[in-house]
Amino acid sequence: MPEICRFYGIVIAMYFDEHNPPHFHARYGEYNASILINDFSVREGWLPPKALGLVIEWASQHKEDLLMNWNLAANGKTLHSIEPL
Repeated sequence: MPEICRFYGIVIAMYFDEHNPPHFHARYGEYNASILINDFSVREGWLPPKALGLVIEWASQHKEDLLMNWNLAANGKTLHSIEPL
């Protein structure tokens, strides 16, 4: 699972050949969540509220970058790193 960003102990990653809808994975310690790119809702898993708030703040600033990486991953291409929060 390629890591695309890391900040405040949170790791953001995307899988190659992932299923729709477009989403990314956030890991914070023992917690994991899958976050939808379109509306930043939690699709699966759980993050502590403070970590989730940071992830949503970051994702809202980088929505276009996330969608670009989603398309790259869907085509098996190298993902781009995204600036941290």
